[in-house]
Amino acid sequence: MLVTVEGGRVSAVRGDPEHPFTRGGLCVKVNNYADRVYSPERVLYPLRRTGVKGSGEFKRISWELALDEIARRFKQIAAKHGAQAILPYSYLGTEGLLNGLNVGDAFFNRLGASISERTFCGSGAATGYIMTVGPTPGTDPESLVHSRYIILWASNVISTNLHLWPVIAEAKRRGAKVVVIDPIRTRTADAADWHISIRPATDGALALGLINVIANEGLIDDEYVKRYTLGYAELKARAELFPPQRVASITGIDAGDIVRLAREYASIQPSTIRIGIGIERHAGGGDCVRAISCLPALVGAWRRPGGGLVFMPNFAFPIKHEVLMRPDFIRPGTRCINQLHLGKALTGSLELNPPVKALFVFNSNPLVVAPDQNRIVAGLSREDLFTVVSEQFLTDTTDFADIVLPATTQVEQLDLMFSWGHFYLTLNTPAIAPLGEAVPNSELFRRLAQSMGFTDPCFKRTDMETLMELVDWDSPALAGITLDVLKRKGYARLKVALTPHAEGNFPTPSGKTEFLSSLAANGDFVLPLFRQGWTRTERGPALDPLPRYVAPRETPQTNVALATHYSLNLLSPKSHALLNSCYANLPRQRRIVGNPRVTIHPEDARRRSVTEGAAVRVFNERGSFEAVAHLSDIVRPGVIVAPLGYWRKFSRSRSTVNAANSSALSELGNAPTFSDNLVEVETLMFRSDAQSNRRDINAAGSNASD
Repeated sequence: MLVTVEGGRVSAVRGDPEHPFTRGGLCVKVNNYADRVYSPERVLYPLRRTGVKGSGEFKRISWELALDEIARRFKQIAAKHGAQAILPYSYLGTEGLLNGLNVGDAFFNRLGASISERTFCGSGAATGYIMTVGPTPGTDPESLVHSRYIILWASNVISTNLHLWPVIAEAKRRGAKVVVIDPIRTRTADAADWHISIRPATDGALALGLINVIANEGLIDDEYVKRYTLGYAELKARAELFPPQRVASITGIDAGDIVRLAREYASIQPSTIRIGIGIERHAGGGDCVRAISCLPALVGAWRRPGGGLVFMPNFAFPIKHEVLMRPDFIRPGTRCINQLHLGKALTGSLELNPPVKALFVFNSNPLVVAPDQNRIVAGLSREDLFTVVSEQFLTDTTDFADIVLPATTQVEQLDLMFSWGHFYLTLNTPAIAPLGEAVPNSELFRRLAQSMGFTDPCFKRTDMETLMELVDWDSPALAGITLDVLKRKGYARLKVALTPHAEGNFPTPSGKTEFLSSLAANGDFVLPLFRQGWTRTERGPALDPLPRYVAPRETPQTNVALATHYSLNLLSPKSHALLNSCYANLPRQRRIVGNPRVTIHPEDARRRSVTEGAAVRVFNERGSFEAVAHLSDIVRPGVIVAPLGYWRKFSRSRSTVNAANSSALSELGNAPTFSDNLVEVETLMFRSDAQSNRRDINAAGSNASD
């Protein structure tokens, strides 16, 4: 992102046209980033609560008073209950290495606080992926121009991976076929050659069905399988349980289409699969990705440029996470609380000893992004809970805080950016001085450490010193790349192979694609990026060494009893104009996304007397939210869609989709199961049209429209 500064003020932002991957493009989420920086709603000074919790009423205080109060309360809580009564909560609201996921880990590990297990995205998928092919960066996304067959599996690229789409479009111009597998006919599906509508949470069965056809019809690459894979005979036997007709009954896809997809994928080379994070969000998400990760080796797709699997290029970046995290500070026996269980942790449902008495939130808005919303509201409302939030805006979560601290935006801080979508390392240099008294997260934790009396050298490093220590500058991936290079150009491409696995060389124990996983068989349970951001293994119970199909817990096909009360499968994908809950308070983004909306198939709507634009209530035993009904066949019958990210405070029902989403975890990686969710829909008779909903939203200060 190029930032224009005039008179010390950001006047414009735009994409860098010289960047080989982003090519001058910024997505709708950030192409008005200056509006975020200068929003009159920015938090620019420390605040202390004056009203009741949830009121969002604060008064300005000094940094000195804020830090003194935090240190005093933390010390009191630690003395009375133990430091584990303090729970940090953060994610990737800031993506950089200096100010992002791990910026607070050293501080909270040194404090002795509970460990916050972060498994919102990628944990289940990464577990299955690593068990099969290891922590490989996989296929170079830029090489997809050479692909002849591209499967976008649970990946709405145009909305959530926009810069990859021109590469795919170029491959299409060269003759590639693009297939989208998704329960929703997304923008990406509309632009593809073939959309395969699948029942939610049944992707693992489809993957095993494809393996069945490929193996039984002799479509495998015999030489590649013999030389570079482990356990083919066992995988074939497992896949025998999933013939096309059975898979069709599970997935809702015609058996002929399953056979056609398998034949085309195997025979049209190079073929590649791009999977999205949404594919893991059900009971069997990790095993589903295990099965998908077997496919490229089975057909020899790894042999050629543009073939293989695109998942997490960030595995290529030579980052020494322990420099930030300091796992050596963790005291033996320190408990771990999964972030998806925040509501349970704050309301006593987890029976924690000691109970959580203090919550410190940064880089996240859990009241919107976490499931079990009603419990979180109840927990945050506790008068005995001391809550601190570092934020740029007064979010739903900050409304319940005792202390709010002002955080800088990306144009006000130094950072080093790795990528989830390409192989470019980027230096983020501050374009302007921080507004008001806002500080980067790195400075926040230096100040907190000083207020707590921590004298360890890691708490005295400058940002630049941390940056130099954080990166393995001697890594072959950074050959020829120095900090001076990054300062001059802004970014540099890692040195990665175009065909990393043409001759095997997988970072697995055997060096092969492990259809039969040695990690699983040995009980070496993989924990990538889960607890504090590094990849390691822990000894645990042995797992099934082969990928399996784990049926979803909440669908009409698998839970008939529950479906008698709640018969619609709710999906809550990412919004086109929001980044989780980020930007959901900005007028332009709110105009684009409009009022909270639920998309329902016309057939399902007719059965419930729901009409276009009707105000509806979506509910189950966990909770409910209200939205405007949109009737469309972009969803399958039996499936409804309500995008994630709308703020609770702007909702008439004071709730969002996560009031109905479950906090249950998946079978691998403790991933969320948001797509494994049954609800029902009813019309709100007292508010029968979209116009009344529009007036409600506008009264709250929005310019939103349908």
